[in-house]
Amino acid sequence: MSLDYTAGCVNFRDVGEFVNLLINEEVLPTKRIYRGGKTDFVDNITALENPATIINLRNGPDKKRFGADYYHFPISKHVEKYDTSLWQVRDWLNNIIKQFENPKLKYPVFIHCLSGKDRTGIVVGTLLTILGIKRAIIIEEYLLSDEVDKLEMFKQALDMMGNVEQYLNRVELEKVRQNILEINIEEDLSPS
Repeated sequence: MSLDYTAGCVNFRDVGEFVNLLINEEVLPTKRIYRGGKTDFVDNITALENPATIINLRNGPDKKRFGADYYHFPISKHVEKYDTSLWQVRDWLNNIIKQFENPKLKYPVFIHCLSGKDRTGIVVGTLLTILGIKRAIIIEEYLLSDEVDKLEMFKQALDMMGNVEQYLNRVELEKVRQNILEINIEEDLSPS
């Protein structure tokens, strides 16, 4: 079965909402990180839940930016994105994840590629790993994009990263966690 790319944004979902459903517990904030496919056939930003930031992982630029902040992280078609042991993939992931350490990054963030499965799956899987989500849940979230045929590649991609703290050595992962989880350090340290 092939995806209908003319019917809006394929594989669109709220990552936090679906992780919470899979775990049956609220562990991630909702309406912070969305994922999906290309936006070429989306007419109105409300169909994407009004993202303030769009991160495009496709090789080409988006036709529409909907007035959102826009970041473009293409990677060569000749580089296997599931091979996270490659320096090109590691560099690519470090550059993308680094955006999330910026406290001025505007949420919600919409991360997308062509079909919202492969490149987006690797990036979202990496973010969920940083957030301490269990591997089994990360895999279930990935499988929501109907990606059974690449499941073993995805598992290997997670394995090849090894220790995420070392793999993403150019990123302050604690800042990434705080920003995505909406933790305000000053609030948390203030006396009660």
